[in-house]
Amino acid sequence: MHGDKQTGVPVLECRGLERRFGGLVALTGVNLRIERAEIFGLVGPNGSGKTTMTNAITGFFPPQVGSISLNGRDITGMAPHKVATLGVARTFQNLALFNGMSVLDNILLGRHIHMKAGVAKTALYWWLSRKDEMLHRLKVEEIIDFLQLQSVRDELVDSIPIGLKKRVELARALVAEPSFLILDEPMAGMNQEEKEYMARFILDARDERHVTVLLIEHHMDVITGICDRMMVLSYGETIGTGIPSAVMKDERVIKAYLGGAHATH
Repeated sequence: MHGDKQTGVPVLECRGLERRFGGLVALTGVNLRIERAEIFGLVGPNGSGKTTMTNAITGFFPPQVGSISLNGRDITGMAPHKVATLGVARTFQNLALFNGMSVLDNILLGRHIHMKAGVAKTALYWWLSRKDEMLHRLKVEEIIDFLQLQSVRDELVDSIPIGLKKRVELARALVAEPSFLILDEPMAGMNQEEKEYMARFILDARDERHVTVLLIEHHMDVITGICDRMMVLSYGETIGTGIPSAVMKDERVIKAYLGGAHATH
């Protein structure tokens, strides 16, 4: 576990979140606090509210009730692009990579947040000044090294295996130089070896790049292996929160995963 977390203002604090879609309650009464340099796991069966929670935090579907603070600043209802400029990056459950483009160019797109507005809108990198382009490329090369993607940097992203695609998406998030990283099922579809690589990279991102991580997963072994704390959602409500080893023994958590109407992925 990570022992040198700073106390004080949390990176993320959600209070009393509620989100409805028509008559469906997707989240209700959810409280969440993530400290600096934590890897925090968010788990739950299908339909439990994990993605709704992510979309609330990142501004895509703000909560109708409750508040969200990032580093002490109220971001409830803030537009997604503004949330991103405050140092929040995310990966998506379903890969959001651009087929027909190289691994390198996909990762370079993650730098758009640091680019001048006109360039970001058009993604025409040849408009960048030589100095700007050098800075962006240096950061991209650093992350390619960090995630051991050198051997596929010039490959079309369509042609590489799922484990590497997920790593490219992590790279694209990291080149934005976030302080808070939301990973939505980064290990979906991976074999055991690929999962172990990804777990190691997530730990390294926290330890070497000082990134706080919200990890949304259904692989319980991953959560118990690398998360400092975790929360379990079921039908939009929190049914367990705390240190993984303790949460996993909670009867409500066991029932939701093993005995309830839900089934895991």
